Amino acid sequence: MAARREIGFASEDMRLYKGRSLAWHMALMRGIFPAWDDDYAATLIGRFDLRAEQSVGSYSHGQRVKALLLLCLARRPRLLLLDEPTTGLDPVARMEVLEALADVLREQHRSVLFSSHNTHDIEQLADRIVFLQGGRVLAEDDRESFIDRWRRVLCVGVAPDALDGWPEIAQRRAAGSQVELKIRRWREDLPERLAALGLHVQRVDPMGLEDIFVTTVRMGAGT
Repeated sequence: MAARREIGFASEDMRLYKGRSLAWHMALMRGIFPAWDDDYAATLIGRFDLRAEQSVGSYSHGQRVKALLLLCLARRPRLLLLDEPTTGLDPVARMEVLEALADVLREQHRSVLFSSHNTHDIEQLADRIVFLQGGRVLAEDDRESFIDRWRRVLCVGVAPDALDGWPEIAQRRAAGSQVELKIRRWREDLPERLAALGLHVQRVDPMGLEDIFVTTVRMGAGT
């Protein structure tokens, strides 16, 4: 029971009591969790632009998501588990939620496990990234190292079959004389090695997390 008090969970498909107000839900949480923080709850009500006395049944989807997060955050849990918390939110509501989560992450004695298909949100918040598919871990690392080692390389020439044996290359595509390579372990000598095979590098670009995720999943699926 003591461990459960230190864990908060919120998911997009969780439901509140439609006929009750947010204030009623807050009073319920206050009676269950000793660490409930009234001042922090009041701050979140203002930040999320919620009306505490309004019935949650009349809330929009975005308001319900923010109300659920408020009920979790104001408990001050040491571990916060979030399952797709920003799904269906408009851009303003998404930013409000992400800012609140960023505040949580600044407190070093608290942790957030954030599950989402929105890689932009993950890229903004995460210290460590894990890719999952079908219950398997495809890749994991701290965010900076994860993103820094991937590159998108555009070349001119004919891609030889020998490239298939290079462990650094996650994916290659050819369109005429243009060859695109997705590199999962970038090395500074790679352009020189490619040139030795007749491929002349035109551009080397960093890759966003979404592109990295899609490439990793396709590698894991064997496509």
